[in-house]
Amino acid sequence: MDKDIARLVEPDRVHRTVYTDAEIFDAEMDKIFERIWVYCGHESQVKAPGDYYAVTIGRQPMIMVRQNDGSIQVLYNRCPHRGVQVIGNRQGNTGSALVCSYHAWSFHLDGSVRAIPLAQGYENTRLTRDNPDSAMKRAARVDSYRGFVFASLVPDGPTLREFLGEARVAFDDMCDRSPVGEVEVVPVCHRVIQHSNWKFFMENQLDALHPSVTHQSTGISAGRVERRLKAEGAATPLYYHYLSTFASSFEQWDKVQTINFPHGHGILKAYMGLRPNDPDTQEYEALLVQAYGKEKTEEYLSRSIHHVLVYPYLSVQSPLQQLRCLRPIAPDRTLSEIWHFRLKGAPEAIYRRSLWYYNLVNSPATMINADDLENWTKGQWGLQSKGGDWVSFHRWYGDDREDNGVVYSNHGTSEAVMRNQFRAWAQYMTA
Repeated sequence: MDKDIARLVEPDRVHRTVYTDAEIFDAEMDKIFERIWVYCGHESQVKAPGDYYAVTIGRQPMIMVRQNDGSIQVLYNRCPHRGVQVIGNRQGNTGSALVCSYHAWSFHLDGSVRAIPLAQGYENTRLTRDNPDSAMKRAARVDSYRGFVFASLVPDGPTLREFLGEARVAFDDMCDRSPVGEVEVVPVCHRVIQHSNWKFFMENQLDALHPSVTHQSTGISAGRVERRLKAEGAATPLYYHYLSTFASSFEQWDKVQTINFPHGHGILKAYMGLRPNDPDTQEYEALLVQAYGKEKTEEYLSRSIHHVLVYPYLSVQSPLQQLRCLRPIAPDRTLSEIWHFRLKGAPEAIYRRSLWYYNLVNSPATMINADDLENWTKGQWGLQSKGGDWVSFHRWYGDDREDNGVVYSNHGTSEAVMRNQFRAWAQYMTA
């Protein structure tokens, strides 16, 4: 496989089979998704002891469970007796124990054995109560950063902070916008099955060339309404700007820089204005100044961020408290989970701004999301054809600036994003 990877990934192009081949997809699950730190959820999803949330890591069904001591554990959702999944719902509270619905084996919240019915039937066998194999298996490592919980299924490798690297700014930027430095999940998640490989999504998030093409119809329509409202002397709500900015010119998009970190992470810098001088914003910023002081408040609100990618599965729009997480299912099927968060201590009007963006841009029912989904599906179909073997990432190749492993695009429309992601992909696949 290592030699094959070297032939499939070149500095300025990749072979189409990295998106379509089932054997490569299986290797991705083994070598990437079931080894790295994978996002499980936010601690506010499991507030009380016994609260759980089911999540998939690679191909592994897992459950995130709040413990009696307040910590969070991530367990394989599998009874050690006959392999039945212990938790059948997506979320809930299991009380003081996890109980298998098949033969009533029960486990403490950390997965250790609580009771084995008719235990005498297991005497003088390998499956006795004191055998570690009788417990529910735990993820090898669990850690969190600013309330965002991750797990790794292997005991070795980088720490969570090392894995996230400079991409930690996604969570810092989101939490620092709260007067109390914390966010809480809004318990509504949009779920979309994309009929395309997971890489299409990750490449698209920092692709500054596509918006004014793919989303042109929406952007132009919103811009017309904006201009009409201004001509009439009426207020132009921020949510029209969310959409009209997609129709910015190629020249404008080319000025938006991307920063590409090791491990495939990256940032698309800010391109829309999100600090209107209205009473709601003034009230909100006054709360931040009261909490952090004027200098820190300005530092937090002046970060130039639109998207932060945590490769290979997470897209965070921290200024609007949005998070999208990928759960790959097959070479041509990907589950996308779309979450948004509330800034603790911030006015309701500020939350409404993020809710508008959530529903107007990131919802599966929007024109923006539908445009992308169509492109990715057609991309998957195209790469399954015999119309060509290679996918081009030549745009501005050789023009980017690299400093200590970080690649800075000199042009916002550079395909440095894709080149950086595949450099990380090849390293994972050949490690």
